Amino acid sequence: MSSATPTSGPPPVRRLSLAGVLRLRRPSEIWFKPALSSVVAVAPPNLLLLALGRLDLAMYTMAGSLCALYAHNRPYAARARTLAWVVLGMIGGLAVALVTASLTREAVVLVAVGALLAAVQKALCDATRVGPPGNVVLTFISSAALFVPQTLGQVPGHLALAVAAGLWAWLVGMAPALVRPHGPERRATAQALNAAAAYAAAHGTAPAADHAPARAAGYAAVQAAWQTLLALPSTGARATTRHALERLVVRAEVALAAPADTDPERLRAWARALRGGGRIPRTGDAPGDRDELLGVDAERAARPAPLWQRLGPLTPIAARTALGCALAGYASLALGIGRPYWALVTAAALYQANLTLTWSRAVQRVVGNLAGVLLFAAIVPLAHLGQVLLVLCCLALNFGAEALITRNYWLGSVCVTPMALLVTEFAGYQAPGELMTERAVDTLVGALVGFLAAVVVTNRRAGNRVEQAVTAADRAREHAARLLAEPAGAVGALEAARRGLAAALTDLRATADGAAGEWWGRALPQERVVLAERSGHRTLAEAVRRQAPRPDRDAVTRTEDVRP
Repeated sequence: MSSATPTSGPPPVRRLSLAGVLRLRRPSEIWFKPALSSVVAVAPPNLLLLALGRLDLAMYTMAGSLCALYAHNRPYAARARTLAWVVLGMIGGLAVALVTASLTREAVVLVAVGALLAAVQKALCDATRVGPPGNVVLTFISSAALFVPQTLGQVPGHLALAVAAGLWAWLVGMAPALVRPHGPERRATAQALNAAAAYAAAHGTAPAADHAPARAAGYAAVQAAWQTLLALPSTGARATTRHALERLVVRAEVALAAPADTDPERLRAWARALRGGGRIPRTGDAPGDRDELLGVDAERAARPAPLWQRLGPLTPIAARTALGCALAGYASLALGIGRPYWALVTAAALYQANLTLTWSRAVQRVVGNLAGVLLFAAIVPLAHLGQVLLVLCCLALNFGAEALITRNYWLGSVCVTPMALLVTEFAGYQAPGELMTERAVDTLVGALVGFLAAVVVTNRRAGNRVEQAVTAADRAREHAARLLAEPAGAVGALEAARRGLAAALTDLRATADGAAGEWWGRALPQERVVLAERSGHRTLAEAVRRQAPRPDRDAVTRTEDVRP
């Protein structure tokens, strides 16, 4: 373990910058898949309700349909489980909201229930790492349902509509498996190869100070690829594909350990070969390949931490969410706004891993929503020409939201806002001016009050978690170093130790970054973090060199007869 002592002194003064908050990124490689899935999941139920003259029930079917937005990066076996849990979570939140709405119309009580639901949804989504869009869609549906008049007798029928739409969304999410059954894991491997290639290229041209971000991105992509591959079956035809992809991820790790000996173009060529439905590139059999697979299987056998343990560190975020949503809803009520759930959802959408990221999301939310209100003013005359056009406008905006949100959150919000405003008209005509005013006011109220709640509820445990992450990384490094000192027969155990060290270093960087964005915390042990990362990466590089050949001197590019 490192003997360095934590740095002392007051924490640095942090500024809430606007630089880069609205900058557009490159679109996600699969941006069109969530967009198309959303349209395919939403369109049939809405069009059926339109044909039956019951478009007023669309909110309940949309609750299930919007589950199709989740789990697009997961292998299909894992996606099936994740989507099932998302549907159950959506139905559970909707059920609580509908029952509450049927028992009381007291707005104060409804806002309190909505805030508690938002906090639970936020904590569960973060603890299970369900991925985007996270808790926002769940909170939007449950909060809106709280303010729809209900009777207990109507609740079962409304829930049945949501369940039917949720089953359809599950089928939509699983349908691509019929065409590319190995698509998610191939994409994850390709991303790891590209990230390693970017680091190798930067290592040769950029100053040394610029290497760290590329290296961190490379290790994060490799870790994500391993998590994806570990979700695959260990036997059968899929296991053959998994083993072929594992060898490629190992080559990405080798490139991160020895960037000077790496040809970035070779890594990119392997990544391009994974894009379509062709054969998986074969990198040549390394002496330790069989033992590497034993190490992966050992890691697969390890059980994840219980859910209650993962929920513990999220207590400050959950508290922020509950307090911020409640105060935002009550502030909206005090201003006489008829839809306080808009302010509640705005607050719920803000909360990220730390205060700095929460500030960025607040700015993005305000800019996107206000621009979306202006877009609504432009298209609402067209939507008012008939219910068919109303539904079609909503579908187009649904597609646009999912297609654009990977560029930047605010850009997706430009489409989400008018879509949410048009959905309110499914039950009948709404005055556009009133809708626009209420949405703009609720956005500003929700963002301001929600952010103030984040300032008040500080994450005082962030520093402790950094200390724990440093200790875990040091222990993982020491374990790997002991195995490196043993004879070569312990290669299988070394492989598992190497993966554990890589995961610990990735977790350390994520924990340190999250804590660095908090306010009012004690000084972080920056020196220990840097030393732990440096020594950990040196040990990781040594372990990688022990188990795999250098990518350009020993690897021979062939193709393995493994089809998607």
